Amino acid sequence: MTSITYPATERGTTVDEQFGVKVADPYRWLENDVRTDPKVAAWVADENKLTDAYLATLPGRDIFKTRLKALIDYERFGTPVKKGGRYFYARNSGLQNQAVLYVRDAIDGAGRVLIDPNGWAKDGATALGEWAPSEDGKRIVYAIQDGGTDWRTVKVLDVDSGKVLDDTVEWVKFSNLSWAKDGSGFYYSRFPAPPEGQKFQSTNENQAVYFHKLGTPQSADTLIYATPDQPKRSHGAQVTDDGKWLVITTTEGTDNRYEITVIDLAAPKPAPRTIFKGLDYQWSFAGNVGGNFYWVTDKDAPRMRLVSTNLYARSAEVPVVEVVPQDKAVLDGAAIIGGKLVTSYLVDVKSEVRRYSLDGKPDGTVALPGIGSVGGFGGEADDPETFYSFTSYNRPTTIYRYDVATGKSSVWAQPKVAFDPANYLVSQVFYASKDGTRVPMFIVRKKGTSGPAPTLLYAYGGFNVTMEPAFSATRIAWLEQGGVYAVANIRGGGEYGKEWHDGGRLANKQNVFDDFIAAGEFLKAKGYTGKDQLAIMGGSNGGLLIGAVVNQRPDLFAAALPQVGVMDMLRFDRFTAGRYWVDDYGYPSKEADFRVLLKYSPYHNIRAGKPYPAILAATADTDDRVVPGHTFKYTAMLQSMDLGPKPRLVRIETRAGHGSGKPTDKIIDETASDWAFIAKWTGMVVKPVE
Repeated sequence: MTSITYPATERGTTVDEQFGVKVADPYRWLENDVRTDPKVAAWVADENKLTDAYLATLPGRDIFKTRLKALIDYERFGTPVKKGGRYFYARNSGLQNQAVLYVRDAIDGAGRVLIDPNGWAKDGATALGEWAPSEDGKRIVYAIQDGGTDWRTVKVLDVDSGKVLDDTVEWVKFSNLSWAKDGSGFYYSRFPAPPEGQKFQSTNENQAVYFHKLGTPQSADTLIYATPDQPKRSHGAQVTDDGKWLVITTTEGTDNRYEITVIDLAAPKPAPRTIFKGLDYQWSFAGNVGGNFYWVTDKDAPRMRLVSTNLYARSAEVPVVEVVPQDKAVLDGAAIIGGKLVTSYLVDVKSEVRRYSLDGKPDGTVALPGIGSVGGFGGEADDPETFYSFTSYNRPTTIYRYDVATGKSSVWAQPKVAFDPANYLVSQVFYASKDGTRVPMFIVRKKGTSGPAPTLLYAYGGFNVTMEPAFSATRIAWLEQGGVYAVANIRGGGEYGKEWHDGGRLANKQNVFDDFIAAGEFLKAKGYTGKDQLAIMGGSNGGLLIGAVVNQRPDLFAAALPQVGVMDMLRFDRFTAGRYWVDDYGYPSKEADFRVLLKYSPYHNIRAGKPYPAILAATADTDDRVVPGHTFKYTAMLQSMDLGPKPRLVRIETRAGHGSGKPTDKIIDETASDWAFIAKWTGMVVKPVE
């Protein structure tokens, strides 16, 4: 096995002392912005040169790239949004770098292009972000995302003429876009402009809700709601379907703990009224009929329930009335469509859709085509027509039209793909974690694949995020080579409600790593994979997961792909959106949290003396969610130690942020490299596909 000579990385002398503990941070200088610090830029160039040279030696990369191009080249649709009798939807013809926004004037009419972002940048890295049609369907407010950043520039398009209006709104991030009922303007959320040169690193504070009136400059926008005395609070605004109310949801971190403020837009002097105070519970707006509002909440219901409130009730506190009680399954969402409550549940991580009357009486279910995940079910409270998506690991996303009145679903858009989905099997197993907790895991294989086989294990494990079954053409390229793909639904996610989330965060974070390690041990014990055949992958919080478990059990894994990970758990809250994450991770400035964080922080727990798996980390220069300094420092530390002969490399993309908006050609290149890398280190023999 040929050893690798890593670039020389300057090792600093920075040492921080917290609570009597001295913590070395020799690569602090790599936190600097690669766009403005020539020294960091030179380090990035050296690392990419080394990684590119290594990846060029992998025989399977060109085979994967060719096959990925064929697999991804299929028509993909987003779920339509109906406004003013028109149907607005995203579509990618196959290999377009960015999805294009279309409109149909009738359900079965021909679609015409409204917004095509593919010409916005030569490298294809400028994307169409959030968008919303006005109530009459005559205008679209849309966001432009450049180079993967979370920042947005907001513009307005006239649907009939295709003309982009002069209206421009800047410094928008993590925002809804919601039209006034009369189409006079829209509500949005923005941050103050960051200090010069700090656009991609300064913390995000003092978000406020504004109203932009069409035809006026942003400087004239009306401030609707802000909490300057509580700068860490964030606010999103949504106009109700009837246009009479503005619902403002306030958060402070990543937890679903909200304050809800409403504004009666029909009042002579509209004024904010906070109806749920305290940031104690989840209150997700499901719709309203007049002053009767429906909410999905975890108050007195860790697996969620549906309640209603009458905003016209004359009482000191808004009375809460239970409509649909908590179930054994987790209530994942609800909406009022065609005079019915349509609710989505998770039953052992699989979707089930149930209907209720507005007073909570069961009214049947929506028949789904199999085991998988649903999305959508948006629309007007009095319109029986809605759309939903269905997907699974072996089922490309299909869009269905659903008629609430008849209960019938019909296919609206179904893709044709370059493989036979029936050739792939999806199974669900349950295994015991270290403390005996029963954890579900999905396993996907091509028919005829028998173990032990090269296996890729994926998980996330945080922020109440559920890893539901979903299709990705990129994974088919791995499976058709005889690989196995497994997704462990570990604690920290939302698979079983609040208790599952709480069981994997703060002082309980080690449960996340134990669950993942137990998944790897299960796959080996049951013969799905063998010695030196298990690769692991995760992104963002999942990147943290991969970094932590590699440190704790380097012997268990043959290869690892930690992507855009949170790797320095003692400084994550100092950059961009990092300060939101204290809900899951805790505060590095508090002693109890500090001691927990230090025990598993990937950057701080790399220890020489044990051979590590092959590692290909990944980040991007414009990632302003998890700043690239996390991965830079982690990589430098890995390369500074004797961890055995396997490579420890990093791929650093340009003009590619945390993941959203990434162009198709970049996805193909990155995935080909990832699959070829883990194929080499799990013993997979990659062959051309006929």
